[in-house]
Amino acid sequence: MIHRPPPSIRSLPAFLLPSANPTQQCVRFLHQRISSTRIPPPTPFVPDHQTFLTLIGRNLSQHAAKIPSWEALFSYSSAQLRNLGVEPARNRRYLLRWREKFRNGEYGVGGDMTEVVDGVGELRVVEVPIPARSQTRADAVATATSSPRKRKVVVNVPQGTAAPAVPPEEVKPVERMKIYAAHTIRGPFVQPASTKVARITVQEGLWLHRRGHKVDGGERRKAEVRAKRRGEERRTTRK
Repeated sequence: MIHRPPPSIRSLPAFLLPSANPTQQCVRFLHQRISSTRIPPPTPFVPDHQTFLTLIGRNLSQHAAKIPSWEALFSYSSAQLRNLGVEPARNRRYLLRWREKFRNGEYGVGGDMTEVVDGVGELRVVEVPIPARSQTRADAVATATSSPRKRKVVVNVPQGTAAPAVPPEEVKPVERMKIYAAHTIRGPFVQPASTKVARITVQEGLWLHRRGHKVDGGERRKAEVRAKRRGEERRTTRK
C-alpha cells in the first residue's frame, strides 16, 4: 500500500514541508549559536573594548563604561545592549555588524599592525625579496628605486627602529597603504613623522562607516515623492 500525503500538504512547496532530518537542522542551529558567541582575542591595535568602541565611531565610546569587559562586548545580545542604553537601534545594529567583522578578522585601517605602543604604530618602507615563483625577467634588473629581485612595501616596525621585527621573507605589508616617490607613505589617516616614517594613531571614528543620506525620501518613497514634485511643478507652470 502506497501512502500519499493529503492534498493540502501535497500542494505545498517543498521548502515549506516538514524536514525529514530534524537532527541536521538542530546541528546547524547549534553551530550558528556557537560561532556567533565566539570571542576573538584582542589585538595590539585594539587591546580593549574602550578602544574598539572609539575606533568604530558614532559616539559609541560613551557607552564603554556600561560594558564591563572585552568578553561582555562580544557576548552581549542586542536586547542586553538595549537594556544598557545603547540607543538608537541603528547604532546597536552598527555595533553588532562591526563586532561580527572583527570576529571574522576584518579590520579597519591599522588593525593588522602588530607593533603598537600606546595606540600608535610606526610605518616604514622596506625592501623584501620577491618570491621565486612570482619573479619575472624584469625583476632581475635593478632600478632607480629598487634592488634586483626585491620590491618595496609598507610595514609596521617597532618604534624607533628602521627594520621589522621579523625576517624579510616573513614580512606582511600593512593593508591600505601606498608608496609614492620611492619612500613616501600615503593612506587613510596616515600621519607623516619624517621623510621616511609615518604613524597611525587610535582616534575617534578611525574605522567609521558613514551613514548614507536619503534622496527624495529613500528607495521606498522615491517614486511617490518625485510624482508629487512633478505634479506641483505642473500646477505652478499653469499659473
